[in-house]
Amino acid sequence: MESGQRFEPEVLTVSVNETVTFVNESRDAHTVTAYEDGLPEGAAYFASGGFESESAARDDLAEGLLSSGDSFEVRFESSGTYRYFCIPHESSGMTGRLVVEE
Repeated sequence: MESGQRFEPEVLTVSVNETVTFVNESRDAHTVTAYEDGLPEGAAYFASGGFESESAARDDLAEGLLSSGDSFEVRFESSGTYRYFCIPHESSGMTGRLVVEE
């Protein structure tokens, strides 16, 4: 995450079983929240705050916020494309896409 309201890079490609660390480098608080309908079939759900569903993450925004300097790690065990967003800045277009390759 960069300053402002965007993920940097907006699209990231990694390998299966790779761990990605999201770091909030801005002064604003952000979340990393997967779109449930934006996950490969059978992939585990992820969201900062440890939520198990998109609705739970949206319902408890404060628990998932990453302050400046905070980080959140996700290990991607299934190949495919993952779509995610920042809850408070979703309407500003703060979304990202992660492609996991075999």
